[in-house]
Amino acid sequence: MMSRTEKQKQLEKQLEKEEKQEKRNQILKIFLKIFFFLILLCFLLLLYMHFIGTKGLVVKEYKIESSNLPENFHGFKIVHFSDLHYLSTIQKKDLEKIVTKINQLKPDIVVFTGDLMDAKKTPTEEDLKDLIQQLQKIEATTGYYAIKGNHDYENDNFNKVFQETKFKILNNSYELIYAKGTTPILITGVGSILANDCDINQAFRYSEMDNLYTISLLHEPDVIDSIINQYPVDLALAGHSHNGQIRFPGIGAIFKVKEGEKYPNEKYIIGNTSFYISGGLGTSIYEFRWFNKPSINFYRLVKTSQ
Repeated sequence: MMSRTEKQKQLEKQLEKEEKQEKRNQILKIFLKIFFFLILLCFLLLLYMHFIGTKGLVVKEYKIESSNLPENFHGFKIVHFSDLHYLSTIQKKDLEKIVTKINQLKPDIVVFTGDLMDAKKTPTEEDLKDLIQQLQKIEATTGYYAIKGNHDYENDNFNKVFQETKFKILNNSYELIYAKGTTPILITGVGSILANDCDINQAFRYSEMDNLYTISLLHEPDVIDSIINQYPVDLALAGHSHNGQIRFPGIGAIFKVKEGEKYPNEKYIIGNTSFYISGGLGTSIYEFRWFNKPSINFYRLVKTSQ
């Protein structure tokens, strides 16, 4: 028969065991609450990045100063849009708003730097018709230029669409732009290096380009080094990277793509070249944006003294 003291000790041990179990249960409950809160937070964040982060339209405006710019191009306006990836997070209504905004800026030229439609998307004839109709509504006083992105080589949609618009396709080629005078500027466009169609020498074959203000259109940003190591470029415009698509303040691009790893951000000055990379309009791979709204770039060229 147990003594009173032994019974007391047994009771104390039982109470201590129950207290420890209660503490473990409380810790588990707190852990589960935190876990489910984080799951909910991540879910809400994904919803935000897909449904809100990918909507809206930002116009990024830049003043491009150069002493090499001809006097007759002082104040010249350029709208640059890229990576539409139509039918990703950009639908017909979104495109209508983009075209309206472009026209409100009253550009002299409009340039597109590739990836009209995601390679994984299969548009209907009605989709292509809508795309053509909207692009036909873009207004510019002087010219329209487009180059291919890596997605544009997967099918013939790029050619089908742009051949029905006012855009001139610069496929490793160039054109002289005249505005209010006899001194032109040069615009060049190279193909996609990821599609093995980047012929820099062909694009810059104009024999008298050394004395001309030169704009270079390229899709993949990292190609810029190969270009400016061979030819003088005053202004270079690219796309492809989407500026990371998901960005964090103070950190920048979270995800970097091939041929967009060295230059993922929105602007750089490399020697005498002003280099701007569009954040793009649609999405690719993952349909999310964070701290990086769909955007178009708007440049004003300004003549400066020597």
